[in-house]
Amino acid sequence: MTKATHRIHRFVLSLCALILSGSAVAAGGHEGLEAANAQVGNKAMLQRGAAMYMNYCAGCHSMKYMRYSRMAADLGLTEDQMMENLVPPGGKFGDTMVTGMAAEDGTVFFGKAPPDLSLVARSRGVDWIYSYLKSFYIDPSAAVGWNNSVYPNASMPHVLAELQGIQVARHDEGHAGEAAHPPTLELVQPGRLSPAQYNAALRDLVSFMQYAGEPAVLKRHAMGVWVLLYLAMFTLIAWFLKREFWKDVH
Repeated sequence: MTKATHRIHRFVLSLCALILSGSAVAAGGHEGLEAANAQVGNKAMLQRGAAMYMNYCAGCHSMKYMRYSRMAADLGLTEDQMMENLVPPGGKFGDTMVTGMAAEDGTVFFGKAPPDLSLVARSRGVDWIYSYLKSFYIDPSAAVGWNNSVYPNASMPHVLAELQGIQVARHDEGHAGEAAHPPTLELVQPGRLSPAQYNAALRDLVSFMQYAGEPAVLKRHAMGVWVLLYLAMFTLIAWFLKREFWKDVH
């Protein structure tokens, strides 16, 4: 291998490492968070996650960059299924997913209007959302009666408390009498789901939110297989050409 070829190989490897590290940051890799293990290519999970989002999140949060019709096409649902199960009363199949709560009401109820969640999986990462939704605990001193160990002093109540149950925070004493952060959470009142079932439900929800952040991801993943096959074939052809051109060079 010549020095020039060696330098090219090192450049390609460095570029691949840079791309992979950038992807990890974009996916929201934060220290101390639990892995969501989202499966954006699993349509059954996306369908369950969409139902969970509409039941528990859509009352306050919009997804203004997503249309019901687009979601139906991507998730393999018919118009009748969407209208019967996911589109709110009065909504149309081609509508964007906006909430019925006015921003002014949200400000009155929670101190600030609930944000749009179209791109939250891209900005925060699915691991952050997953860990956040597992980390609510009762806090009488908080404005909404709940606090969160991942995002302290959040103005959002625990809308999934009926599923997860109620947790309390146990603050271990740190150095010099200071409380350790974050607190240890203890489930004191079980919800409708067991911890394993709740984790699975959250995995469905964050998978749907990851899809909503980039609806083209499903087609991109499917196309990626063909792109890799093309590159492999092109590499093979290029290798044969290189061997033919250089066979007389010593």
